[in-house]
Amino acid sequence: MDILFVATELAPMVKVGGLADVTFALSKALRLLGHKVTILLPRFPAFEASGVMLARRLTPLKLPAAPGAPATEVILLDGRLGSSVDLILIDVPGLYDRGDGSAESGVYGQGGTEYPDNARRFGILSRAAIEVMKDRAANDQPFDVVHLHDWPSAMVGYLMKLTPELSATKSVLTLHNLAHQGIFPDAALSELGLSREHFTPERLEFYGSISFLKGGIMAADAVTTVSQTYADDIQTKEKGEKLDGVLRARKTPLSGIVNGVDYAVWNPATDPALVARYDAEDPGNKGRSKSALLAELGLEIAPDRPLVVSLGRVVSQKGCDVLAEAIPRLLKLDVSLVVAGSGTPALEEAIKAGLARAPERARFLGQVPESLAHKLIAAADLMLLPSRYEPCGLVQLYAQRYGTLPIATRTGGFVDTIVDLDAGLEAGTGFLFDGPTTDNLVGAVQRAVSATTHQRWGSVVRRVMRLDLGWDRPARRYAQLYKALAASPAAGAPAAAPGAPATSA
Repeated sequence: MDILFVATELAPMVKVGGLADVTFALSKALRLLGHKVTILLPRFPAFEASGVMLARRLTPLKLPAAPGAPATEVILLDGRLGSSVDLILIDVPGLYDRGDGSAESGVYGQGGTEYPDNARRFGILSRAAIEVMKDRAANDQPFDVVHLHDWPSAMVGYLMKLTPELSATKSVLTLHNLAHQGIFPDAALSELGLSREHFTPERLEFYGSISFLKGGIMAADAVTTVSQTYADDIQTKEKGEKLDGVLRARKTPLSGIVNGVDYAVWNPATDPALVARYDAEDPGNKGRSKSALLAELGLEIAPDRPLVVSLGRVVSQKGCDVLAEAIPRLLKLDVSLVVAGSGTPALEEAIKAGLARAPERARFLGQVPESLAHKLIAAADLMLLPSRYEPCGLVQLYAQRYGTLPIATRTGGFVDTIVDLDAGLEAGTGFLFDGPTTDNLVGAVQRAVSATTHQRWGSVVRRVMRLDLGWDRPARRYAQLYKALAASPAAGAPAAAPGAPATSA
């Protein structure tokens, strides 16, 4: 099959969150299954900074003039990844060339604030994708399926339904995090090349604004998310972020496909970041990784003291406010505690201050490079993940791959990827606790720390490391979905606007 991804992140070049890892690893896994994959993204500075070779097309792409706006000229550049996945980067001077060239900068915003012109930035991404697809179709090389990722590319599916030339190409929208929706004033319709007739509850209107994600959910031929528990959760009023009605109104059910681990990147047996490599059959060098990490951070080297690590964005969604409150009680458990990540400044300061009470065995690292993230995961005995909600999560999967047991809230993808250990440690792959409260978090850590002294702990580590967490199985599920869509009848008359419930939600 010929598959087009439209996304905004691609590891390791452009990475704000887990979406980058998914885009890179899933496209590679599909290529290994024999499919042709192309990824279309904005040309962020991080691509050049990473050394990716790009060739500029001689003919610019001209987007049709939007209502009340001049025509836009888009520069196209072609490239190819080592995985044989093709790249198409779009560039408009002044739109995407922001940030300092690092993997996380200049994508959605700066300093914790989104760019005020994001409707234009990602509206042009969507319109450019349509023109690229039309060009391929006109040359008798249409894409079979376009796979869209989160709100920045969601409107591609909506625009496809209004484009007769693309009626045979099917669209899949994956919701990596429903909380991010691309909500803008109604004036942003022009950035999508749309008139005000689309500003109705049946179309794009969403509580007085427009929602890119709502349009994508309505129009996509299939909508997936990254775990079945999260798929069920977001169709409820409590966790549906006001889009539960739109999700329930779809004719085809929402499906959940759990993310995987790219073993070429995350493998303790081959990881170049580690001082000593190990595997499930001989995990002894995990202890050397722990001692080396503690020494690198200037912490007391105590091999028998459990090392608890929290790695991820320092935001309320990840339960970091609860973690900050729990730090004094956690430090009484005689553990080494390391927190890495960046996010809300006040939460960062609260965590940093709490850990400063035990400088010999606790540290806040802030944002860390990828190599140090690998070292932290390999060194830790336990990975603490107190998220309020989690669509899927990748850190717990990486931790399991490295023999580090996750401690996580019983929510979303954690439920689908972690089996709570029983008292005898005979079955289970981690520790789950109900609700991100200080008492629940501390109680779960106490239970996990106690488990590390159990005679079966070594066998638990080896069992978890043997789990099949690779991308092959998820990629095959996506491929089956693509094939089923491609074999289904073409969409109806594209002149008909996508349908939706006659309510804003």
